[in-house]
Amino acid sequence: MELRHLQYFITVAEELHFGRAAVRLNMTQPPLSQQIKQLEEELGFPLFHRSNRAVELTTAGNVFLSQVRSVLNQLDRAIDHARHTARGELGKIVIGFVGTASYEILPPAISEFRSIYPSVEIELRQLSKPDQVKALVNGDIDIGFLHPPVESKELISRSIKKSRCIFAVPKKHPLADKPAISIKDIKNEPIISLSKEAWSTLYTNFIRLCENHGFSPNIVQESTEYQMVIGLVTAGIGIAVVPHSAKRLFNLDVVYKKIDQDDLMAEWIISYKKENQNPALFHLVHHVLHRMASN
Repeated sequence: MELRHLQYFITVAEELHFGRAAVRLNMTQPPLSQQIKQLEEELGFPLFHRSNRAVELTTAGNVFLSQVRSVLNQLDRAIDHARHTARGELGKIVIGFVGTASYEILPPAISEFRSIYPSVEIELRQLSKPDQVKALVNGDIDIGFLHPPVESKELISRSIKKSRCIFAVPKKHPLADKPAISIKDIKNEPIISLSKEAWSTLYTNFIRLCENHGFSPNIVQESTEYQMVIGLVTAGIGIAVVPHSAKRLFNLDVVYKKIDQDDLMAEWIISYKKENQNPALFHLVHHVLHRMASN
């Protein structure tokens, strides 16, 4: 049984006339009659009562017509669904992200993407950088928002944002009154840092910058999250070096100061597996890169 046989049957059932049905199907009547007869033989029961005056559906033909229409409608929906999925307009994307991406990178990018592709399901998972790399390689997530470097050869990584770092200082600290703070100013200060695990490049570059000024920073506390870093600054435990986006964590007991005469940069990237063929992923990558390039 072929799909065209079912389409022939529906047309004859709607017209109840082989001649008119043949015209609709752009074919002659004898082949149409033969196709319907072959269908009946394959099914093992008659679909039509035929006479010189009329063509009528049998009781079994009426039941078959209802079911065939349902099946073809379902098939049309399946084809349409698959077509939209293939174009990346349907489906699901699992996104991993580090906490620092949740302030000014991920929310607007996802919000705008959802407005363009509302039928794409998005699942968000906050994961550390090492966990994201593992999940990407294993295929557990489609894309990661994280910090460089990513050294796996199975992944593609693209830079999406760079931002200058600043100092977060307790409001009552003597350095809080300075318009800008130099690296040398913090030589003898207790430092709170995002951990090397959380952001290896920022951690390493900060230490190297201090060493270039002749000292090793006195890191008294490390954390994997901005909120904890700023909380420790609020408690007066030390000064922190944070990306500019940390200012969004508004706190009356913390002031943010420019790093005088030195540039310490924070960077975010996206990474995804080379072999990932999720069509919706390609739309998200294009959207994120285009959005970041225009900002």
